[in-house]
Amino acid sequence: MQPEFWHDRWQRNQIGFHQEQVNSYLQRLWPRLELPRGARVLVPLCGKSLDLNWLAASGFEVLGVELSQTAVEQFFSEQRVTPQIRQQGGFKVYEAGPVSLWCGDFFALSAADVAECAGLYDRAAIIALPAEMREAYARHLTQILPRGCEGLLISLDYPQGEMQGPPFSVPDVEIQQLLVPAWDLQVIEQSDVLEQNGKFLKAGVTRLVERVYRLRKNA
Repeated sequence: MQPEFWHDRWQRNQIGFHQEQVNSYLQRLWPRLELPRGARVLVPLCGKSLDLNWLAASGFEVLGVELSQTAVEQFFSEQRVTPQIRQQGGFKVYEAGPVSLWCGDFFALSAADVAECAGLYDRAAIIALPAEMREAYARHLTQILPRGCEGLLISLDYPQGEMQGPPFSVPDVEIQQLLVPAWDLQVIEQSDVLEQNGKFLKAGVTRLVERVYRLRKNA
């Protein structure tokens, strides 16, 4: 999956993955982490998610990373905010208040870039990537984030042969293989969401489970 795939999706406005409301798991489960106000939260492959606003309004500094400049510009335009723009290495950084969106390749992030990140929120990153890229993504997260970083990760689990991703199926066994032992993982919620997802029903998918993990980097 090349960068051009995502650039094309945004340019054609084929963004069915974008949610028009704040994620309900985030609202209900994020407070369990008890991160201090002002903590910085890394949000990989963030798009123009309204979850960024929720985190900022809840008192956190947000560092979102997004490949598509279209997505980043739409985020600030729709929030009616004019960001300050600067260059940081290979990233074009858009900043307004507590929200900083880094436009560029996630895999170009360094440990220095995220050294102050105490939180991680992955709603749509790991499930957006095919298997070989998921391995690279998990490895890079582990390499760059500081010990003690904690957050939420939301995965989808369905018979992959019944529908072509993205979003891809990432079952529990794969999540465990990708992140343990560097991360402590705990499934804190699991829901059958097939009936609420018309795209999957139309495709003939027979099972669709969302899992929410609480995770903490311990190495």
